[in-house]
Amino acid sequence: MLEHGAAPPATQQPEPDPPVDGLGARLMRRKPVERLVAEGGRGEGGSLRRSMGMWQLTMISIGATLGTGIFVVLGEAVPDAGPAVVVSFVIAGLTALFSALSYAELAGTIPVSGSSYSYAYATMGELIAWVCGWCLILEYGVSVAAVAVGWGEYLNELLDGTLGFTIPDALAAPPGDGGIFNLPALLVVLLAMAFLLGGAKESARANTVMVAVKIAALILFCAVAFTGIRAGNYTPFMPLGMAGVSAAGATLFFSYIGFDAASTAGEEAKNPQRDLPRAIMLSLIIVTALYCLVAAVAVGALPWKKFSGSEAALASIMKDVTGQDVWAVLLAAGAVVAIASVVLTVLYGQTRILFAMSRDGLVPKVFSTVHARTGVPRANTVIVSLFCGVLAAAIPLGQLADATSIGTLFAFALVNIAVIVLRRTRPEMPRTFRVPLSPLFPVIGFALCLWMMGSLQFVTWVVFGCWMAVGLVLYFAYGLRRSRLATAEK
Repeated sequence: MLEHGAAPPATQQPEPDPPVDGLGARLMRRKPVERLVAEGGRGEGGSLRRSMGMWQLTMISIGATLGTGIFVVLGEAVPDAGPAVVVSFVIAGLTALFSALSYAELAGTIPVSGSSYSYAYATMGELIAWVCGWCLILEYGVSVAAVAVGWGEYLNELLDGTLGFTIPDALAAPPGDGGIFNLPALLVVLLAMAFLLGGAKESARANTVMVAVKIAALILFCAVAFTGIRAGNYTPFMPLGMAGVSAAGATLFFSYIGFDAASTAGEEAKNPQRDLPRAIMLSLIIVTALYCLVAAVAVGALPWKKFSGSEAALASIMKDVTGQDVWAVLLAAGAVVAIASVVLTVLYGQTRILFAMSRDGLVPKVFSTVHARTGVPRANTVIVSLFCGVLAAAIPLGQLADATSIGTLFAFALVNIAVIVLRRTRPEMPRTFRVPLSPLFPVIGFALCLWMMGSLQFVTWVVFGCWMAVGLVLYFAYGLRRSRLATAEK
């Protein structure tokens, strides 16, 4: 039994590393699970601190997931799916569920901060791990920017309803959306950075409060908007057919990005092997139930054609249903808090993934340098925050959301494969959670990820291809030679 607050023991005999002769063998070298676990928490100059229990881990995953998808991206998905957007949420949720099962097993088996990057390193080799880590940078780093873009829309709703003015479009929208620079998006990222620099425990407390506020805001929306439901708004239920539902599902998968955020806290959890699988599954169940409820009420209260172009759809529905601004103001206030918590938790996840990659030597050491007093990778946090803030200020939401979805789906697909590989290569390892009906469920999860990737637009694939090309150039130019596994072999 694990001692409370202690790192999980590494009692199994590590499997031998593959021979390192030749480029192919070097690209396939794997990092033993025991070494991954033994290095947990260690950084340059200090160590991360184990301070989070299951409740805080669950709140991290809910905080990272519940936000922009329902407050903002819903307005982009309804024009594709119509009232059947509820089905799109279910499809996206099922895709996330199969991957969540795989995440839960691996998080309990390999409880480290690298999430699917570390799982791939232990099962499929260094090159695949790098590809997975590069996808996670797209998932977490770019989604921070996408979420921050939506925050500005609700901030303007709040300012208009309370103070009677809004931030000018020139300073509240990125180029291409009628603006010059999205100042609110930058500000919310910098605010999240300030919380993270204070420490993981303090950030987790702030996130828990914000999660409670945003759940209350969504329940308030459902209670008020329910009075405005009209049966005629649900017909035609699927105006653009299954193709529209599928396309909306691929877009709405962005709404589920973040349920795996708890896995990035593996080295700061008190009892990661027990708590990580529980937190991942519980957060996904809560989020899916809220999404379906809110979507069903929203399309019943507002004709689906009126959602087009709205990035603050829920606040608009509240105003239309009641004819009063006060309810829209309350929802906007909840959304401002909700989206801020997504920025906070997703930014946290990004810094911890880069921390793990840096510790392995695949990215510069600055990302794994830990401040001795706070136990926070300070330079990592500042660099990532500034990058995401500038990205959020300069690029429109829709492009960011789709790019994030394809990177996430690719990483999730690899996690499903990793479960199957680890079951075959290390069947004796203790697992606190097992995917039922393996390998069937991981195979279904893998197939669903590929199907949803195929539903994304061609331009998204082009962006993804360019992103992966840049990542491979960086790996062969830097990571292949600087890898700690490579230096240990010399």
